[in-house]
This record gives sequence, structure tokens and C-alpha cells, in this order.
Amino acid sequence: MAEWTVSSISALYHRELLGLLFEAARVHQQHFKPGEIQVNHLVSVKTGGCPEDCSYCPQAARYNTGIKKHGLMSREEVRTRAEEAKEMGASRVCLGAAWREVKDNDQFDRVIDMVKDIKSLGMETCCTLGLLTQAQADRLKEAGLHAYNHNLDTSPEHYGKIISTRQFEDRIRTLTHVKNADLQVCCGGILGLGETEEDRIQFLFALTQLEGPPESIPINTLYAVPGTPLENQAPISIWELVRMIATTRIIFPTAMIRMSAGREKRSLEDQTLCFLAGANSLFIGEKLLTIANPLPEADHHMFTHLGLTPKAPFSGSRHADAPH
Repeated sequence: MAEWTVSSISALYHRELLGLLFEAARVHQQHFKPGEIQVNHLVSVKTGGCPEDCSYCPQAARYNTGIKKHGLMSREEVRTRAEEAKEMGASRVCLGAAWREVKDNDQFDRVIDMVKDIKSLGMETCCTLGLLTQAQADRLKEAGLHAYNHNLDTSPEHYGKIISTRQFEDRIRTLTHVKNADLQVCCGGILGLGETEEDRIQFLFALTQLEGPPESIPINTLYAVPGTPLENQAPISIWELVRMIATTRIIFPTAMIRMSAGREKRSLEDQTLCFLAGANSLFIGEKLLTIANPLPEADHHMFTHLGLTPKAPFSGSRHADAPH
């Protein structure tokens, strides 16, 4: 893998857009089957009441966003949701809980059982539960977890303007525990938090400095939720999103690059540009935790119209097809 520096990432990011897109498409086709998309389904197993102050998040207890809160779901309910997702074509189920950190209690025991149930369906599992200790990461791996999501969100320099209750270094520590447990690392960011282009470049550089490149990189765009500090933040353009996806694809040629939050606001044409730039993963279902996602009918039309095919579980790039 190339040794990327801030200056080389900056030069790549600022290339003229068509040339950047052509290069990203070439890299993508070297490592993946064009049109093959990893289909994920996200289940919010515990919603709302989070003690953190992430400025973009409607689940923070301190913000009045009107979301419907609920405690940890039952094991049976999550299994049913996973079975429904499998019927819809998903190969991976992601479990999200609005916790600051995982605690060693009966709720974590229940999440462990959920992971085992999903694995028994022949599906990949991913969790995003907040901060982890090494022992907790090891336990998730033993239960059959495939990947753990813990986003950096933005650059180290911009991070403190968005979140004060969790430090950037805390996130790096959890990602190290995930890697040490031999779990796949799912780590991305959010565009539209008021960051500069330099922040986006520094964010990508921070990803290159992790212990091994992330196997999955979600690229979210801010969904400005009323009641959060960023409710009046202007949306980013499709050109900014496509430029970021293309740059990420070239830097991380074997990673799954996931269109995540904000996809509901993008047209079919916008999403097509994202696929051409190297995106090859998305979430299905009407909700992403608490925010809107495209309706199943719209996604079915898109898959049919563009000739997209769902990727099988436990398969990677053309150069990394061994099960994990």
C-alpha cells in the first residue's frame, strides 16, 4: 500500500474532477466487480438517551429532537429483523446502540446473543456500541462478530468543535482494540459538519495512520436534525461528496466504501455518480438509526435500473476473497 502523506492526499483530492473520477473507477475495477454492492441493514437496538454531546446526533439526551426512545430490544425481535433483512437481500446486519461505552452487564450479554443469532443465519454482523475495552472486543470476536464500526467523524483538528464528551484519542484506542481482536474495522466520517477541505484531507490522513487500513469506510453526509446544534448547517454539494468518495477509493483500494447517512436526499443520478466514484456499499431499510433512508421501492428501482447486484456475505475484493 502506498505511503500517503498530507501533501500527497491534498494533491489527489484537488485533482480536476473528471481525471479523479476516471482514476477512482480504474482502481475500483481492479479490486471489485463493477456493479456488485454490499447490502447492509442497520438495527437500532437501543435508541436515544445517549450522554454524549455529538453536535449532529438526535440521540443525545441533552437535545430535544423528538425521537422515539426505547431500551434494548429483545433477542427475538432482533433475530426477526435480521431474517427480514436477509429476505430483502442484505448480507450484513449492523447493530447500533446509543451508548457512550459498553458495560459488562446483562445488556452486553444480550448483544452477544444477538450476534450469535445473526451469524447462525449465515450473515455478517457488525456492531456500533461506543467505546470498547480489549476484553469486550475479544468477547465480540468470540461470539462471531465480523466487524466493529467506530467512526473518527472528522479531522483531529475539527473534532473538538463537534464533540467534547469523547476525545479523538478515545476513538483511536477503541479502534486499536478492535484490530487487536482480529475484527474488521469499519471507520469513516461525516461530511458537512462545518469542516474545511483541509479537515477532510486530515481526516483521510488519520485513517491511513490506523493500524492497518479499515476494511469498511462509511461516508456520511450530515442530516441536519432540528433540535441539534447543527440543525441550520447548509448541505454539501454532490460534487463535494463525489470528490471525497473518489479520493477515498484511490487511497483505500480494497475497502468497502459505504454511502451511509444522507443518501435519502440524493437523486438516482447523484447516487450513480457515487458508484462511478468507487462507492460499493449501502444500507437498505426505511431508517438509519433515527433518520430517513430511501424507501425499499426506490432502492429496488435503482438496483434494477443500474444493473446492481448484492455481494454475497463473507466475500471481499478480488484480492481478498477468503472468509474471515
